[in-house]
Amino acid sequence: MSPGPAPAARRPRRFAPLALPLLLALAAPPGGAAGAPAVAAVPGGLVRWVGDGIEACEAAGRRWPPLAGACLYPIDLAAAPGVLAVARWRGGVREAAAIRVLDSPYPVQRITIEDTGKVELSPESLARVERERRRVGRLWAADGPGRFALPLAPPLEPLPAAGGFGARRFFNDQPRSPHSGADFAAAAGTPVLASAAGRVVLADDLFFSGESVFIDHGAGLVTMYFHLSERLVEEGAEVRRGQAVGRVGATGRASGPHLHFGVRWRGARLDPTLLLAAPESLPALP
Repeated sequence: MSPGPAPAARRPRRFAPLALPLLLALAAPPGGAAGAPAVAAVPGGLVRWVGDGIEACEAAGRRWPPLAGACLYPIDLAAAPGVLAVARWRGGVREAAAIRVLDSPYPVQRITIEDTGKVELSPESLARVERERRRVGRLWAADGPGRFALPLAPPLEPLPAAGGFGARRFFNDQPRSPHSGADFAAAAGTPVLASAAGRVVLADDLFFSGESVFIDHGAGLVTMYFHLSERLVEEGAEVRRGQAVGRVGATGRASGPHLHFGVRWRGARLDPTLLLAAPESLPALP
């Protein structure tokens, strides 16, 4: 969920695909196997490994097909510093590599919320938040054939500068979890667009994120659009790339009109701006 428009834009980082399991397959020796290629990345980042004839990609005990001839490895925002062992398969041969996960580089963000009921939760609100957390958590297990190509389409047109991803947040001076999406300041009522074709797997008014839309794009990718003033699609709807799915608002825990755009890929919380840029701009294994 998002506090409000974030200040300065942060430029995309690196990537690797999974969530908490991946969280610590970070048990490999400091450089991976001797002689194996390696690259550094930050939590919430994405790493690319390109090669001819890739049959499968692997990390944390899971395998998945390549995308456009490349393996893409998402690194969860909560990943601790360490080494993530990854692999790819070509001609039936497993090739190993390593991603060195760096310390979190994200700043502190302090937000004042006038509705204190969104900060100091009543027992009823806590129960509602827990129900919604379980409901949303079930979405991350979705998979199936991918229905998207990179880069994704921007969720606003034109797309303002992004900010806030990964920030360690304090609401009314009380510490809360890091911000897992990017905030885009925009006028209330601005159309919010689907970043790729997919199916709406959740569309509802949630406690923290307000009017929200979640879209499953296959291959473990889910995009999220929060704090909408209005939803234009319902759960179960099939949407196309660039279709309006809502309008910018300030519902839920928000300090002003903006779009919180979030991404989960194979369970990992990623900086969504990485998927809006050309894949060639991602850090790459040699």
